[in-house]
Amino acid sequence: MNSKKIALYPGTFDPITNGHYDIIERASKLFDEVIVAVADSVEKKPMFKLQQRIEMAEAAISELCNVRVVGFDNLTIDLAREHNAGVLIRGLRAVSDFEYELQLGYLNNSLDATVETVYLMPTLQNAFISSSIVRNLLKFNGKTKHLLPADVQNIIGSMSSCTLP
Repeated sequence: MNSKKIALYPGTFDPITNGHYDIIERASKLFDEVIVAVADSVEKKPMFKLQQRIEMAEAAISELCNVRVVGFDNLTIDLAREHNAGVLIRGLRAVSDFEYELQLGYLNNSLDATVETVYLMPTLQNAFISSSIVRNLLKFNGKTKHLLPADVQNIIGSMSSCTLP
């Protein structure tokens, strides 16, 4: 039996923000391994391609030794099983997130009762940050430096305006 506690943190991460990083960093202290699972999510029409989002996530977590990044396009619960993850990490910023996240947690539990869902809140300074806010700012060349990990900001900054999706 594997006694290693593995947690899977799934999301679109379009792009990964300081709020996401906050949750990942704290999860890395709670679990032996954290897998940041970047969803293809074509139905959400992400601003960045899957490979770009994976690269940004890898850059953001590069200093966390027990965290790795994978891309996926299947059911989260199947990915958890594939990686022997017994825990799904979900982030809660506000009460408005709670109902959706609770339904998702119940759904995943109905698919596999051995996989637990753990909800983490970002710190107060990061609670207002969302990828959609960042994407809006990027569309209008707004300041995002305070919302993104430095390496992610550098990757996005290195994309010329003609290559930004």
